[in-house]
Amino acid sequence: MDKNEPVVVTAAFRPLPGHREQVMDALRTAIPRVHEEPGCELYAIVAASDDDILMLEKWTRVADLDIHSEGEAVADLKQAIEGHLREPIDVAWYSPIPLGQAAKGQL
Repeated sequence: MDKNEPVVVTAAFRPLPGHREQVMDALRTAIPRVHEEPGCELYAIVAASDDDILMLEKWTRVADLDIHSEGEAVADLKQAIEGHLREPIDVAWYSPIPLGQAAKGQL
């Protein structure tokens, strides 16, 4: 993936039974910080099945995501959720494929 291309990311958080609120608290702290990072176009969560949480991200450039991934907000988030997940965060990167109307067919 070219460092100047946009990138979309999903990150699945799977809390241990009874630990969802601790993960949510960590995300409540991290998300506003990440929104201030250069290149962050979207950093939002949705409820997935059971107690799982899915994060949806869009970054202006892969280079911005690289900086974010090594940044303080991510380090603090990882530390805050340590011991609260039943498996590691499942992260996937995607290249946007714009189709149709820009506002509806492009992430």
